[in-house]
Amino acid sequence: MYVKFNKRFNRIMEHSYEPDLQDVAAPELYRPIFQYGSVPRITFNNRIVPLNTPEEIFITDTTFRDGQQACSPFTTENIVEIFKLLHKLGGAKGIIRQSEFFLYTENDRLAVEKCRELNYRFPIITSWIRANEKDFELVKRYELKETGILTSCSDYHIFKKMNMTRRQALDKYLGIVKSALSKGITPRCHFEDITRADFFGFVVPFAIELMRLSKESGIPVKIRCCDTMGYGITYPGSSMPRSVQGIVFGLMYQADVPSEFLEWHGHNDFYKAVVNSVTAWLYGSASVNTTCLGIGERTGNTPLEAMAIEYAAVKGKTDGMDLTAITEIAEYFENVIGYTIPPRTPFVGKDFNVTRAGIHADGLMKDQEIYNIFDTAKLLNRPPRVLIDSFSGLAGIAYWLNDYFEVSDPAAKIAKNHPTVAAMKAEIDKKYESGRTTVMSDVELIALFKAADAGKYAEFCAFSRKAK
Repeated sequence: MYVKFNKRFNRIMEHSYEPDLQDVAAPELYRPIFQYGSVPRITFNNRIVPLNTPEEIFITDTTFRDGQQACSPFTTENIVEIFKLLHKLGGAKGIIRQSEFFLYTENDRLAVEKCRELNYRFPIITSWIRANEKDFELVKRYELKETGILTSCSDYHIFKKMNMTRRQALDKYLGIVKSALSKGITPRCHFEDITRADFFGFVVPFAIELMRLSKESGIPVKIRCCDTMGYGITYPGSSMPRSVQGIVFGLMYQADVPSEFLEWHGHNDFYKAVVNSVTAWLYGSASVNTTCLGIGERTGNTPLEAMAIEYAAVKGKTDGMDLTAITEIAEYFENVIGYTIPPRTPFVGKDFNVTRAGIHADGLMKDQEIYNIFDTAKLLNRPPRVLIDSFSGLAGIAYWLNDYFEVSDPAAKIAKNHPTVAAMKAEIDKKYESGRTTVMSDVELIALFKAADAGKYAEFCAFSRKAK
C-alpha cells in the first residue's frame, strides 16, 4: 500500500496498487454477465463512489461522424447549415464545445473547409481516425489541433476483431498517440466498448500510460469512454465493467486522469443513453458526446438536444445557449434532409407538447403550467398545442381556436361555453359517430368555425398572422 496527494480530489488518497497491463492468454468476455442467449445481467458489489462534478461541463457533437453512419450521407450544404445551428445553440461560451468530422471522402473534407471558413470559435472542429499512420496523414494535412483515435479496449475487440493480444494492441495505440504528440496534435483516445473491457487489466494501465505521455509532452491526451453497446448502468453499488460512475471515478482515481480530459460517449440500446451521460457529468467527466436527434447506429447516440436541456437543469442556467436552435435543428432535419422524427420524441417531436384530452386542454386554458413541462414557447419556440378528435371536448376546441388564431388578449379569447364552440363540437361529434378515427385537420376546423360563426371567424382572422 502507498499514499499520495491526489489533485483531482484535493486530499491524500490510499492506493493498494497501481494496475499493470494483464496480458492474458485468453479473452475476458465476462460470461457470467454477457451470455449472448440472454439479456445481459446487472450485477452489484455495493461499492459507492463519490459525486465529483467538474466546475465546467460541456457537450461535444459527433453528428457528422457517428451520427452520419446511420443515415443517408449529408451534403456539404447540410453539414454547414447544421454546424451553424450547433454554433447558435452552444452560444458564446461554447457549451457545444467540439464537433467531430470524418476526413475520408471529398465531401467530408470540403465540409471541414466550409465550416472553417465560418471562423467560429465554437464548436471546435476535430476529426476521427483509425489507429494507423495512413489515417493520421489526413489529420496533418488539414492541420487539425485534435483528433479522435479508435483504441478499442475490450477483449471482444482486441482478440475477436483485431486478432491481437492486449500487449500488441497497447503498443499499437501508444505508437499512433506518440505520432500525434510529436506533431503537437491533441489525441483523443476512443476507448471503444469500455463497458465490456477489463478495467484493471487493460483500461487503467492504458490510461496510466497515456497520462505519462501527456506529462512528458505537455499536451493533453484525452479519453473518450465509449459505451459502444449501451451496456452502461448507473444504479448505486453496480459493479464493473458496466458501472458508469465506477468507470469515471476509476479513471480519475487509479490513473489520475483530469476531468477535462474525460468524455462520455453513450448509445441508447437499453434506453439509458441520457441518464448515463448525465451520470458521467456528475461523477467527473467534463464532456459528454452527442448527436443531433440522437441519430446513430442501431438505437442511436445520446441526443444533443436532451443534453442541452439537462445542462440547463444541472447548472440552473442556460449559460448563453439559445435553446430555440433545438427547434430549428429538428425543422431542418425534417424539412430539408427528409429525416422523420417520431412525433412523441421529447423536445423535437411534433406532438411532444400536444394534448388530445379535453381535461388537459381545460387545464392549459386556465394555466399552461398545469400541463406543460416548462415554457416551451419561450425556451424552444414551441407553444403547447392541442389536437382535436373525439376526446377533445369543448375545452380542446376553444383552446385550439385561441391558439391557432393567436388570440393573446384574455378578454378576446373564446370560452369553452361559447355557443360557437358548442356548434363546432356537435359537427365534430357527428363525424366520429359515423366512424372517423383520425384527428381533425386545421383546414377542417377552420371551415367548421367559419360555418358556425362567420362574424367570430372574421374577428379572429384579425389576430392571426396565419390567416393573413
